[in-house]
Amino acid sequence: MNQKLLLLENLLRFRTVCRQLHSLRQRRMLAQCRHGFPLAYPMWAALLYSRPWQTDMLIDAALYQCRLLVTKKEKRPSTSHLSPTKSKREVEVWIGMTVKELARAMAKDIDGLAVKLLAGKAEGPRFDFPSSHISQMHKVAHVSGVHLQWLEADPALLTPRSPVVTIMGHVDHGKTTLLDKLRKTQVAAMEAGGITQHIGAFLVSLPSGEKITFLDTPGHAAFSAMRARGAQVTDIVVLVVAADDGVMKQTVESIQHAKDAKVPIVLAINKCDKADADPERVKKELLAYDVVCEDYGGEVQAVHVSALTGDNLMALAEATIALAEMLELKADATGPVEGTVIESFTDKGRGPVTTAIIQRGTLRKGSILVAGKSWAKVRLMFDENGKTINEACPSMPVGIIGWRDLPSAGDEILEVESESRARDVTDWRKFEQEQEKNKDNLKIIEEKRKEHQEEHRRAREKYGTLHWKERSYMKYLERKEQKPLKPKEKVERDSNVLPIIIKGDVDGSIEAILNIMDTYDASHECELELVHFGVGDISENDINFAKTFDGIIYGFNVDASNVIQQSAAKKGVKIKLHKIIYHLVEDLQEELSSRLPHLVEEYPIGEASILATFSVTEGKKKVPVAGCRVQKGQLEKQKKFKLIRNGHVIWKGSLISLKHHKDDVSVIKTGMDCGLSLDEENVEFKVGDEVICYEEKEVPAKTSWDPGF
Repeated sequence: MNQKLLLLENLLRFRTVCRQLHSLRQRRMLAQCRHGFPLAYPMWAALLYSRPWQTDMLIDAALYQCRLLVTKKEKRPSTSHLSPTKSKREVEVWIGMTVKELARAMAKDIDGLAVKLLAGKAEGPRFDFPSSHISQMHKVAHVSGVHLQWLEADPALLTPRSPVVTIMGHVDHGKTTLLDKLRKTQVAAMEAGGITQHIGAFLVSLPSGEKITFLDTPGHAAFSAMRARGAQVTDIVVLVVAADDGVMKQTVESIQHAKDAKVPIVLAINKCDKADADPERVKKELLAYDVVCEDYGGEVQAVHVSALTGDNLMALAEATIALAEMLELKADATGPVEGTVIESFTDKGRGPVTTAIIQRGTLRKGSILVAGKSWAKVRLMFDENGKTINEACPSMPVGIIGWRDLPSAGDEILEVESESRARDVTDWRKFEQEQEKNKDNLKIIEEKRKEHQEEHRRAREKYGTLHWKERSYMKYLERKEQKPLKPKEKVERDSNVLPIIIKGDVDGSIEAILNIMDTYDASHECELELVHFGVGDISENDINFAKTFDGIIYGFNVDASNVIQQSAAKKGVKIKLHKIIYHLVEDLQEELSSRLPHLVEEYPIGEASILATFSVTEGKKKVPVAGCRVQKGQLEKQKKFKLIRNGHVIWKGSLISLKHHKDDVSVIKTGMDCGLSLDEENVEFKVGDEVICYEEKEVPAKTSWDPGF
């Protein structure tokens, strides 16, 4: 194809030379006529030169054919060789650019740009217009016909920032205790059960004056999504591994989260003060997961610490600061605020509250923020100790009050210029979500319609050849077979469904509980139905939900006031409150098990062996009798019996007689001989058979669901 392009270029040069020669020839002819010189060739030739349409037509035809050859199998290059100027105008853009800024850079009206954005929406990724930021700039270029030139932040505006460090690792390996020593508080003691059950964000000031923002993530298996979210907003991961325990399941998971987020790791080998501690074993185990410490030629710093005694904690902090200096962490403290929601919850008297990490800009009171489908005018900000602050800079954890609705953990926080713009953004996002929901509903309706059409087609094939009277009679018989459930059957069916309502303290806790429920795989035993879930204390609305669906309310780290508890008791609604996720799941398992039908188990009372067989005459019948000796326990006539031959049960039932010598008795004890006959005549006794006396008891069933703890 390069030869074809060269041919095209030569043709263009030839055409240009021809036109230049023609123009020169015309000027010479005019000069000769003006000075009276005779012409060297006839006038008709001059006229021919004055209209060179034949040459242009030939050249144009050749150019057209050459273009066809060039573009037939190749995509035309974005930069043309025909012109020294660029085919598309370049527009400088940057991450976080607003629609208004984009319109100004493109020298276009914002309404016109909006029309183009919305018109191109069907061709690719959605535009969140009128959002404060556009996340898909390549689509803007496609729709608007411009070439985008991405700009980095102005280095003059970048200032050093504190590192955001996430503490990760297996449950009970000492993550929270380690952090507790660094900030000299008692977080671990306050956590229910001594385990962290939501992300805690803290700013720690070191004696050297350096500051580090720490995120303490849960180690429990249920909080995998929260650990992943912690890794996504962090600069450095401190992986805590107990020296006496080694690499465990959540340790491996934490390593994977750090790798997915492309975040460097600092290894903290904890509990080195224990007698059975083996730090070298931990380092060797980590080699299998591509975590190579400096001792083994890798780049991962390993620090031997004891969170309990505080040994080497400053060395761990210094290693973290040294790694942060190598990363040269900087941020733009000016411009619109950007951040990430770490936690969200509802507080009494303060309404929806979020814990966030600021990543760009400086958050101040009165700022207008958007996160997900919620927006806020910042009414109050506070640090991890609950102290009111006036501004929050990049890398700083901050509690934000003023949200209209509760955003979800993990939502991106963006600052907008006005409340009206914030409302427009959230309304648009809700509209988009509703549209997506409608699409899903339409898809379900279409699938149902196809199912009904298929059923109708099968019915027509089934009844198509029948007379209408025969068809009506067959349909009548089918309806007759579909009997409505009797009240007793309806109660049994309802007992196999457990409707529940979940209320939690923060959005992340709810997320973890719902993830556990997603593992439920015993619907064939009892159906688990989630009626409602939300953040905050249990309310009257929750009681009404539970009453309507005959469900149970589970609360995690929330309260139920005396008024609510009285209302629940009056309406017959169960409220179960828990502060440890283990206990909540165990309670849920017990409740599911209680909905299952009881199992009937056999408890042996006595065993006897048959030593002889004979028959007695009763009236006109001959009744087979077995002569037995009790080997263990006792035989009780009113209990149930079974006959075992060669390890197989050949009969179960009751006795019609039990005699000691010739006397009828109700009990035969160990070592005594007896004769017994069964309630079934066709059973044949054989010497060596065993007779077992047992009783049946109903025992609660246990669900087969294993949440993976």
